[in-house]
Amino acid sequence: MSTETLEQEKVAQIAEPAEPLFSAKRKRYVTDPLDDDNPVTVQVLGICSALAVTSQMAPTMVMAIAVTVVVVFSNVIISLLRNLIPSSIRIIAQLGIVATIVAVVDLVLKAYMFDVSKSLSVFVGLIITNCIVMGRLEAFAMGNKPWDSALDGLGSGLGYSWVILAIAFFRELFGSGKLFGFTIIPESAYTAGYENFGIMVTPVGAFMVVGIIIWLQRTRNGYVEEH
Repeated sequence: MSTETLEQEKVAQIAEPAEPLFSAKRKRYVTDPLDDDNPVTVQVLGICSALAVTSQMAPTMVMAIAVTVVVVFSNVIISLLRNLIPSSIRIIAQLGIVATIVAVVDLVLKAYMFDVSKSLSVFVGLIITNCIVMGRLEAFAMGNKPWDSALDGLGSGLGYSWVILAIAFFRELFGSGKLFGFTIIPESAYTAGYENFGIMVTPVGAFMVVGIIIWLQRTRNGYVEEH
């Protein structure tokens, strides 16, 4: 290849404009997991925590924030190190980084929100094995730049968050008549004969709400499983 050709290629590379921080492509990293590629309703990941921690809105909100923080920061760190991590030990490296971030999050919760941390029990620690977190590291962060990985992690975290918050909303409202611990259904309704749905405070109720949300979203989007 001639020197002139090499110089022309360098000029073309310099002249090529950088992709905007919030281009249409990058916006889809955030918006797609909210609906068409939701990690819970479409990919059916993170179901265990969706069933276990959604009996009340307050701990569910904390869990949603914790997962979002973990997936964003782990995505960014893995993306920064993607060219330095040998392929043979990439899963071990990913687990080590996720475990470190989760440990920090767990310590922060115990220091500043002990009651909520206690109600979440072991499920904060189990974020380490959350398929959403590990899936995004393997499928996206290992092959993309840090900013794109951060947006992808944010989208996946928000997609997971709105689903578990929706589950918690219906479980707490119909299971105890409250939201965030505040009474919503008035005493007069109970006097008139209304009763809370006891099944909503059990994992069975959570499973029912998850199923209904998945059915409604897939019906609206026309999503069909490919075999």
